[in-house]
Amino acid sequence: MTQIAAILAFGVLTVLSAFFSLRLWQQVRRLTRKYQPMIDVEAQLRLAGQKLEEEKRLQQASVANAQQRCAELDNQYTEELSRYKKLETDISALEENLEDISFGLYKPHFSFQTSEEYKIALENLRNQERQLIRDNRAVICPIQWTVGNSATDGKRMVKQYTKLMLRAFNGESEAAVANVTWNNISKMQERVRKSFESLNDLGGVMHVSVTPEYLNLKLDELRLAYEYEEKRHQEREEQGRIREQIREEEKAQKELEKASEEAERQEADYEKVLARAREEALRATGTQLQELTERIKSFEAKLDEARKKKERAISRAQLTKSGFVYVISNIGSFGERIFKIGMTRRLEPMDRVHELGDASVPFPFDLHVMLYSDNAPELENALHKLVQDRTINLVNLRKEFYRDVDLDEVETFVKKRGLSAQFIKLAEAKEYRQSMAITSQRLASGGDVCSTGAQKWNSN
Repeated sequence: MTQIAAILAFGVLTVLSAFFSLRLWQQVRRLTRKYQPMIDVEAQLRLAGQKLEEEKRLQQASVANAQQRCAELDNQYTEELSRYKKLETDISALEENLEDISFGLYKPHFSFQTSEEYKIALENLRNQERQLIRDNRAVICPIQWTVGNSATDGKRMVKQYTKLMLRAFNGESEAAVANVTWNNISKMQERVRKSFESLNDLGGVMHVSVTPEYLNLKLDELRLAYEYEEKRHQEREEQGRIREQIREEEKAQKELEKASEEAERQEADYEKVLARAREEALRATGTQLQELTERIKSFEAKLDEARKKKERAISRAQLTKSGFVYVISNIGSFGERIFKIGMTRRLEPMDRVHELGDASVPFPFDLHVMLYSDNAPELENALHKLVQDRTINLVNLRKEFYRDVDLDEVETFVKKRGLSAQFIKLAEAKEYRQSMAITSQRLASGGDVCSTGAQKWNSN
């Protein structure tokens, strides 16, 4: 019985278990059907996450590869840039384009006073080079070479190679000396050094090299040749200035002589007329006598003026340092607040000002003051020192142009020296101002300034 009861109980439990399992399955199926969209989304999310992780991994790998490539390209760029800079330096030593040159101040290596001294020093230097070549100290080879077990053939080979290097280096150096100018002196020095380095690199296999001692001599030769030409240029400039001064002096002397002769002629004429008038006065009476007396006074005054004029001309001729110091400007040609301070010994000083405003500048100069002095060179030099910090041409100081000059400052300086003169502060600049007015009028009317000017020239 107990066994039957156990079997029945097991059967009941089995049925109940099946029943509940079926109910549970139905419930799960119902819930699955109900929440299936959410399950699908989670699956898609998991799938998307896996894909994202894969994309991220691939992206990281790509970034790593890109970084590695960038590093490689950066190194390659650095190497190529270094090579480019080197080639650019080599080319710049050969090319001489004024637009690409960085102008630096050349510091002279020698201090000879005349071009003749430079010439002698240059010849002595070249003698040193010849002696260095004769002593076999220009190009050296410390290795004793043999060719086919022959020391003699080895010496011959080294000698020929030495001559070849010496000829190449001398040729490059001589070309640099022949073409050196103020704007390429630094490049020419670099060119000689570069030739020295390149030839020694080529001779490295044979251990044949140009010596630094010979290089220094060649560099000194280049500098001496340049400074020699510069000194010659300075001497020519000085000679030109002296010739200009002599011409100016000759013009002034001729003007003084002419003025003196004219005064003498007038003096003689007035003396004759005065003598004749006095003779007539001795025979005249009444009204005629009164008229002759007035004429005699007039002739005496003119005679006195002629004598004074003669004396002034003679005095000016005897005073070799007397002359006029002028301050002039040319707004149309050089701009505002730029002045020229110069000197002339001409009897008519404005003639010199007019000469300066000739066809070489588009507009004439305007006079601001004309100062007479018994020692004009000393006064001119004093004014130059006053404004020397405003010199425009720092190379050729004889140009005598200065910027940002205050005429009040010049006037105060002149008055302190006991000189008096009428200063004209505002430049008339007549032709310049008229030209600007015409230009403004044409622009306002919509005309082409260039074509209008061309038509004007053609019509003339």
